[in-house]
Amino acid sequence: MPSRSPVAEILSRVGATFDGRGDRWFLFGAQALAVHGIPRLTADVDVTVVLGDGQPRALVRALSEAGLELRVADVDDFVESTSVLPFFDAESGLALDVVLGRSGLELECLERAIPIDVDGVTVPVITVEDLVILKVLAGRPKDREDVSALLRRKSRPLDLDRVRKVLGLLEEALDQSDRPAGSTARGARRER
Repeated sequence: MPSRSPVAEILSRVGATFDGRGDRWFLFGAQALAVHGIPRLTADVDVTVVLGDGQPRALVRALSEAGLELRVADVDDFVESTSVLPFFDAESGLALDVVLGRSGLELECLERAIPIDVDGVTVPVITVEDLVILKVLAGRPKDREDVSALLRRKSRPLDLDRVRKVLGLLEEALDQSDRPAGSTARGARRER
């Protein structure tokens, strides 16, 4: 039997760890792009996890037991400022970034994730629509290129109404969060 790809191997170990702990998770980022038909060279794997026990340190121990090395010295400070646990897998040579899912958008992406076979490993993968939303929010040049590639792909039509709706709601929420108390939406927009 042929061996699995390094990405599939790390996803198998990470998935078994998450599942064994009762955590819920999904794959996003460049590896999700590849699963959805947009290959991009990268040496990392990005997953979002909602912790069953809410304890990042317990997850660090479990992933360390699965052969992953934490890439930061102070877990608490790093998680506090980034909500990310960065690991390295010496076996595959891949970096693994574990994003701790806490927001409504991350939870919604989790609920909508779809199980997809990745080289013999069933993995919950972010939907194309949600991937477009995250890429638009990230806004880096490579993210804009990824959005263009996702919109051009022909495998299935995208629910662009959903993408527009979610981005509109996020824009409205962000606009309201930076508005001075007591100002109106029209007044705040005119002031800018």
